[in-house]
Amino acid sequence: MSSPPSPPSSRLLALNTLCRWNELHAPVDGVFDRVVGTNHLDSRDLQLAGALVFGVLRQQQYLDHILTGFARHPLRKMKPRTLFALRIGLFQLLLLDRIPESAAVNETVKAFKAVRQPRWLVSFVHGVLRNVARKKNELPPPESATINGLPILNHPDWLVNRWQQRFGRDKTTMLCRRNNQPPVLTLRTNSRRISREELKRLFAEADYQVEPGTFSPEALCLEAGGAVSGLPGYDQGYFQVQDEAAQLASGLLPMGAGGNYLDACAGLGGKTSHLAALAPETVRITAIEPDKRRYRLLGENLHRLGLDRVNGCNTTLEQFAAETGERFDGILLDAPCSGTGVIGRQPDIRWNRTEKDLETYHRRQLHFLNTAAGLLKKNGILVYATCSLEPEENEQVVAAFLADHSEFFIENGAEYLPQQAACLVDKHGYFHPTPADGLDGFFAARLRCSRS
Repeated sequence: MSSPPSPPSSRLLALNTLCRWNELHAPVDGVFDRVVGTNHLDSRDLQLAGALVFGVLRQQQYLDHILTGFARHPLRKMKPRTLFALRIGLFQLLLLDRIPESAAVNETVKAFKAVRQPRWLVSFVHGVLRNVARKKNELPPPESATINGLPILNHPDWLVNRWQQRFGRDKTTMLCRRNNQPPVLTLRTNSRRISREELKRLFAEADYQVEPGTFSPEALCLEAGGAVSGLPGYDQGYFQVQDEAAQLASGLLPMGAGGNYLDACAGLGGKTSHLAALAPETVRITAIEPDKRRYRLLGENLHRLGLDRVNGCNTTLEQFAAETGERFDGILLDAPCSGTGVIGRQPDIRWNRTEKDLETYHRRQLHFLNTAAGLLKKNGILVYATCSLEPEENEQVVAAFLADHSEFFIENGAEYLPQQAACLVDKHGYFHPTPADGLDGFFAARLRCSRS
C-alpha cells in the first residue's frame, strides 16, 4: 500500500496563495485559507507560510527594488509565479534571520520546481537567489533603501501622494513604516467572564508576554504567532481579537436599560459581541450580516463568548429595513469600506485598491447611512464608522448625509470615551485615530436624531 502524499511545504503554500491572490485580488487571508484547505500542516509550517505571504505583500516594493539589481530580465515581463518565487526567496534571505541561507534558497527553488516550471526557469530563480545570498550583507535594509533619493514605502504611489497632501511627508512615512511591520495581537477581554487582570495573569502563567492596552480598559496586547484558537482562554470565551480602535468605537453607543439596538453590518461580530457584553440584561440587540459564511462565524463567536442572546439576521440591511416594523434606540453602522486604516493587518489592501474605488465606497456608504437612519427612533443615536483613513468615506459621507437630514447633528465623541482616549477625537467631534497613534486607522461619528 502506497503511503499518502506529504503535505505541501510552507514555501509552496505561500507561492500558490500569492499567485491565486494575484489572479483574484480577493482578500488574501481568505485565499490563504482556501489554498491551505484540508492539508494537515505542522503549526510551525503554517505559521511560516503565513509569514511569507504577508511579509512579501508588506515589503513588495523593497523586494522588487533589490531584485532589479540582480535579474537581467525586467520584472514587469516576468510571469507572476516566477516573480513571486523570487520575492519569497528574497524575503527569507533579507528579512527572516532565523532561516538559514541554504534553506531559503533550496526550499524556495524546490517549491518553484514543484509547480512544473521549465528547467531553465528553475535555474534562473536558483541563480538569482544564490547571487543575492552572496551579496546580502552589502544590501540596504528596507528602512534605508531609496529610489531616486526617496524612501521606499511599500505603498502605491496614489495612496502615498494623497496621504502626503493630508498628513505631510513625515507622518506619511511613519504611517507606511508602521503598516510594513507585523502588528501586535490585541485582545478585548470578555468582561462577562473574566477581568483584564485575571486574563493577563492567565497569559503570564502560560509564559506569554502581555501588556495592557493604552486606550481601552479591556485591551491586552501580545506578540504571538500561531493560531489564535491555541491561546489560553480561547475555548472558554475569555477574549475576542479586536484592535483598540474598534473596541473604543463600541463605547460611542452606550445602551440604556430596556433599549432596542441594531448592529447594521455585523461581520464576524467583533463589535456585536462587545455591545452584547456591555449591555444591561434587559437590552435587545439585533445583528445583521448578509454573507452566509460570515453569519455562521458570527454565531460561533457569540456562542463561544456566551452571548447567544443577540438576535441574528442573515439578510441585507435594505431587506431588513423593508420588512421590519421595529425602530431602534441606537444603531451601529460599521460600513464596508476601503480598509486603508487596517493595511498593517491586511497588507493586500494596499495593492487591491485604486483611488477610483473611493467614489464607489462613498455612494454605498451614504446609501447604508440613509437606510439605517430610517430605522432610528426619535432622539436615537446612529454611530457611523469605517476602518478607512480617507475623507471621501468619512467626513464627506457624514457631510452629505447631514445636508439631507437636518434633524441629525454631531455629538462630541470624546464625551463617551475613556479619558485617556479623548485625544483620539478631532476638533469636529469625530473619533479618528491613525496607525501613528499605535492603533488601527478608524473613523466614527456619533449622530443624534432630533426629529419630532
